[in-house]
Amino acid sequence: MEISLNDLTFIEPVKDRLQQVEDRLHTQAAGYHPAIEAALGHLLSSGGKRIRPVLTLLTGGMLGSDPQRLVAMAAAVEMLHTATLVHDDLIDGSLVRRGIPTLNTQWSSAATVLTGDFLFARAAKLAAETESITAIHLFSKTLAIIVDGEITQLFGGRGRANRADYNQRIYAKTDSLFETSTTATAIIAGSTDDTKENVRVFGYEVGMAFQIVDDILDFTSQTEKLGKPVASDLRQGLITLPAIYYIESFPNDQDMANLIEHDPCYEGCLERLLTAIREGGSIEKAENEAKLHVAQAIDSLNNLPNCIERLSLIELARYIVSRNI
Repeated sequence: MEISLNDLTFIEPVKDRLQQVEDRLHTQAAGYHPAIEAALGHLLSSGGKRIRPVLTLLTGGMLGSDPQRLVAMAAAVEMLHTATLVHDDLIDGSLVRRGIPTLNTQWSSAATVLTGDFLFARAAKLAAETESITAIHLFSKTLAIIVDGEITQLFGGRGRANRADYNQRIYAKTDSLFETSTTATAIIAGSTDDTKENVRVFGYEVGMAFQIVDDILDFTSQTEKLGKPVASDLRQGLITLPAIYYIESFPNDQDMANLIEHDPCYEGCLERLLTAIREGGSIEKAENEAKLHVAQAIDSLNNLPNCIERLSLIELARYIVSRNI
């Protein structure tokens, strides 16, 4: 059964503010071309757990951040994430996300790119509403990291099977925005350097775990649940953590060698690799690594205020490694 946002108890302390974030997101295209408003509505209606804004709101609530500035940052984070998905789907040629057609299946490439650009602009506008130059600087730096990661992946990221490349790739793709989600709230709250570092570590560790679990689900889930084809990364020649563990255990696998060398990997090859990775212990090793990141995230909260938001952050961290793996 699909878990809805309302079923996640760690949402409770920020439920009202999360609705404010949702309202802010839905009004960002008001007064602009009707097609942009329709596109934004389509994108926001696709669902998602809003993990990044929840993370932002919980961390800021724990630290006593100004509520209105906190809502603005949470909305900025989610809008930036949504914009990156629009461009990612176009670059990857994805037809579905979360079970619904992607924007690029309905619009031309030019219209899709421009929609993503519009969302980036609105994300920047929301970040500016925090009225913190330091937070805005961090936000813009994160966008540059994400784009640089995409460019790096396009120009030589496929077929690379080592830990350093993988960690760098998922930091740029996912983890940098998690890190920013927590760090920016500490900036807005005027927290000490130690507190900023503690919540930065929490965001970093949770973000790493989140992407590792996503990469596991790419192998273990079903297309209907995943909302996109299973093993989509492997089909594109992107080597994620379960595949890295498999290569370390079975360095002479010819199917994997062909994939790394950019030779065509047809459906039979993919099916063999999928089965081998699922059954060779690689999934369990990747799960354990994700759980280690979560444990380190929870440890980073030890010296922070003991409140309902902190308990909810711990629950959020544990949820991340329990998502149907």
